[in-house]
Amino acid sequence: MSRKHPIIAVTGSSGAGTTTVKRSFEHVFRRENINAAVIEGDSFHSLNRAEFRQAVKVAESHGNHHFSHFGPEANYFDKIEELFKTYGKTGAGKKRYYIHNAAEAAEQNERLGTDLGAGEFTPWEDLPEQSDVLFYEGLHGMVKTDDVDIAGQVDLGIGVVPVINLEWIQKIHRDGNERGYSAEATVDTILRRMPSYINYIAPQFSNTHINFQRVATVDTSNPFVMRDIPTLDESFVIIRFRDPKMADFPYLLSMLKDSYMSRRNNIVVPGGKMGLAMEIILAPLIHELMSNRKK
Repeated sequence: MSRKHPIIAVTGSSGAGTTTVKRSFEHVFRRENINAAVIEGDSFHSLNRAEFRQAVKVAESHGNHHFSHFGPEANYFDKIEELFKTYGKTGAGKKRYYIHNAAEAAEQNERLGTDLGAGEFTPWEDLPEQSDVLFYEGLHGMVKTDDVDIAGQVDLGIGVVPVINLEWIQKIHRDGNERGYSAEATVDTILRRMPSYINYIAPQFSNTHINFQRVATVDTSNPFVMRDIPTLDESFVIIRFRDPKMADFPYLLSMLKDSYMSRRNNIVVPGGKMGLAMEIILAPLIHELMSNRKK
């Protein structure tokens, strides 16, 4: 952890909804005039799209049907830890982008003068100078294993963890609408990732400082046939603080209508209030990080 060069990590599984939390942070950064160096977790995959597909085939030919982006075999856990350590000490480091689609390819090629396609990485480049905070959003921001302790470098770790059925529903719809994958292909991916989900994704949520878990209030018993994603108004959000002292619960209860506490470190809010709750909770924590930089 670093007082002068703080690091914020938002972590969650594919389809969990980390983008919603990212937007809340962006609103606070903009309002407080904070210059954040943004890191996307996908940029630390160790294989491009074509290489990954080939690696899956090779693994399956050897009887391994669980090779996935969730585990260390397809990621640079050590490089995430190295970046966090370097940034914490110096405020500097290296970043790159993983290009998801043709639109991103066109944007990056214009910026860099390259000829890259979807599924490839841009070259490593220096982080912007004079940033106030490093902001990571991705799969592995709070990983801790026998070999790396990424979580130990993070000043504020946020977990985004819908109940598993809701997470699967969101992933199936996102992959179909944005990436053109069939529901069957997405289910195959979910099954292949399950061991790494259990070993590398879920344990992170014990390392985070705050977790946001959305729970649907409609029937999601069979997530693989749901035609619609449950809306925010058809859900509620459980917000867990590792340290109850991080939250002013009376203030939160007064600001978030129909919220209540379910445990001494858990507050439950209506799903439609999730964005507001995030900004109310995160703004003072970010302000504290920025104030500590000046001490």
